[in-house]
Amino acid sequence: MEVPKFLLLLLFAATFAQSQERLQGMPSLRKGNSLKVEEETNVLVSPDGTFSSGFYKVGANASCYSIWFTNSANKTIVWMANRDKPVSKRGSKLTLHGSGNLVLTDALGTLVWSTNTISNEDTEVVLLDTGNLVLRNQAKRVIWQSFDSPTDTLLPTQPLTKNSSLVSMRSQGTYLSGFYNFKFDDNNVLFLIYNGPQLSSVYWPRIIPSVFESGRNPYNSSRVAILDVAGQFISSDNMQFNASDYGVGPKRRLTVDYDGILRLYSLHESTGLWKLSWLPDSVDACRVQGLCGEYGICTYKPQPTCTCPSGFSLNDPSDWSKGCSPPFNLTQLTQDTSKLDFLELPYTDYYGYDMATYNRGISFEACRNSCLMHSSCLGFGYALDGIGECFPKSLLLNGYRMSNVKSIIHVKIPKGFLNPGAVQTRLETHDLNCSAAKFVVSTDLETEKGNGNQYMKYLIGFLSSFGLIEAIGISLTWWFVFRKKARDEMMNMGYMALAINAVGFKHFTYAELKKATNDFKQEIGKGGFGTVYKGVLDGDRVVAVKRLEGIVQGDAEFWAEVSVIGNINHRNLVKLWGFCAENEHKLLVYEYLENGSLDKLLFSDVELGLEQRYNIALGTAKGLSYLHEECLEWVLHCDVKPQNILLDDHLEPKVADFGMSKLFKVNIDDAGIGFSRVRGTRGYMAPEWMVDLKIDAKADVYSYGIVLLELLSGKSASILLSAFAQEYTEHNQLVQCVTEKIRVEGLKEVIDPRLYHKFNKKKLERLMKVALLCVQEDRSARPAMSKVVELLLENDEGRVDDEEEDHIISM
Repeated sequence: MEVPKFLLLLLFAATFAQSQERLQGMPSLRKGNSLKVEEETNVLVSPDGTFSSGFYKVGANASCYSIWFTNSANKTIVWMANRDKPVSKRGSKLTLHGSGNLVLTDALGTLVWSTNTISNEDTEVVLLDTGNLVLRNQAKRVIWQSFDSPTDTLLPTQPLTKNSSLVSMRSQGTYLSGFYNFKFDDNNVLFLIYNGPQLSSVYWPRIIPSVFESGRNPYNSSRVAILDVAGQFISSDNMQFNASDYGVGPKRRLTVDYDGILRLYSLHESTGLWKLSWLPDSVDACRVQGLCGEYGICTYKPQPTCTCPSGFSLNDPSDWSKGCSPPFNLTQLTQDTSKLDFLELPYTDYYGYDMATYNRGISFEACRNSCLMHSSCLGFGYALDGIGECFPKSLLLNGYRMSNVKSIIHVKIPKGFLNPGAVQTRLETHDLNCSAAKFVVSTDLETEKGNGNQYMKYLIGFLSSFGLIEAIGISLTWWFVFRKKARDEMMNMGYMALAINAVGFKHFTYAELKKATNDFKQEIGKGGFGTVYKGVLDGDRVVAVKRLEGIVQGDAEFWAEVSVIGNINHRNLVKLWGFCAENEHKLLVYEYLENGSLDKLLFSDVELGLEQRYNIALGTAKGLSYLHEECLEWVLHCDVKPQNILLDDHLEPKVADFGMSKLFKVNIDDAGIGFSRVRGTRGYMAPEWMVDLKIDAKADVYSYGIVLLELLSGKSASILLSAFAQEYTEHNQLVQCVTEKIRVEGLKEVIDPRLYHKFNKKKLERLMKVALLCVQEDRSARPAMSKVVELLLENDEGRVDDEEEDHIISM
């Protein structure tokens, strides 16, 4: 049969692309040489081309040094050096030092990872055909190898020993270390173990009276297991299995996936896709412990999905293991059982953590009352098998919902929290199934007799047929008209799994925040994005609640973007503690800073000394530098001004309102690179805003320079414009006028008179020169914020680069 020409072209293109990648790859890394993160094609390739090793993108601006299958779809990762500490996409590199140490450094030259080796001989780094990255000497003796420190994957011929373990990813697409481990325990037996932040437990093999019943043998302390090239796994504890496609040929990997299940995969090299060739028996996906956290409930269709009971909220959309939270405190109600009720969850169980009051052969009422009377009981399960088993629960963990679960879980809640006797029958949106439709006739109709009954049968049959046809019509309409919308929404929900773990980040309900702010009574600020209110959460935590205006995103995409912002942590950035997303209600919950914003102090009678202003300038620069260059997803602020610089009790500055550009996506240009529409505050906007150029980080630098001028002069930007540039029509005139005034009348004429009594001319000159550097019209001449930090620190330490000094003085 003749092969179509377009298929031959595709095959040629794919073969050419693969050959090009191999040609561009390096056979080894020698002493003194580096692999740089910017040079994406500069990678190490194994001699047969099976594996490649280089920088792999794990975030918008973050990378990890990794090993992957060259011909697999989307570069299937098998090892990472720095999975828990990604490096910047600029300036990072892997270097083999002359001392024989392989070192990974970030953009600032900070050590992130190393082999911690020393060798006086010539050494090289090579990637073997097995996928093993080795550091060896001239005699080919291995000094260090990646096989000794696996991540989540075991490759053929790679031993798993008592000193190593496989650790899952945190979630799908998030390469941080997760909580599932495959390793030898102290009894020399291989187990799958959930090792969470609070609890640790074995979930495979099932806990049984003796390991011998599973064919294991603990009497071998060698603790070693290996997967051979034919697909057979053999362990010192007698654990053995074969791949379903057993035999030499396919490329394979054994991986602990993010859902906690150990799977063996075989690569279909013509498509680059993986085929499942083995997984443990007796492991139900949703029986993996810790998967959905406290109160969380797992369903599996076909991927594990975590949901919360009605009225409960997911603690962290990016980390299922943090579970769900109820919007109430049971401990305050346990003394009065009349105020308690239960929420029914059919076909649901929370595995484990049964209380000592477990019983069988008792009535449902007795079981219910037993849980009511015990303050430590959070709920109970009651079996539907006729035995009358009662399972009171001290913790509601390891929740799962399946059609074959023969019990109902009852979760303790305050009376009135939901409608009396409420039963949660749906935890997720199921596909439309016309065959499952039921048509119910009311009891009044059922009492009709004779011809009426016969007539009703025909009528019911007609209506049933009509209803079925209508249901099919609706299904087809949904499929053709709304399937894109549904697919987009599912994709948006998937975005939430990509965010980095946000410590202490919480999803609030609108009712919670309405109560916390006393129905939004105390307004403490207002800006272009919305109004800020003071609030008090349970536990007397004072917060600032920003009620956003103009958000057009759906809840899922909003959750995803806010989760990313919540992961941004720096001492000079205001901490985002949580958010609310309920239809039109979009709110952000920030830490509350008593001293408020910089403008309220700077443009008032409050005395701010030079050192305090200098520290505010330095801290603000550090915060912006982190946003631009250091956090996993670089962020442009686009509205830097004193109103968005908050001060804590020690006058330490914290930049607020960062990340708004991610939430108000109307300002992002079509290319997704920077911004194209005007936003921000007049007087602080860079010249490029006015001429419709794409906006980058240098726009923030300009705004920062204006803030620095305000710090030095004690006057707001609008007053500066009128005082120094009465004929102001262009942005750069402000710079020209300030520079001219300093040249003719001296620096003292521009500086805030309140600083005269401590007139540190050298420091003031340096601050002014940095400010004027930042507000130049040509954005390429403005320094990056990291350079601003460096210049300010040089000023603080009395060190000034001569070339930079000449550049400033010549202005």
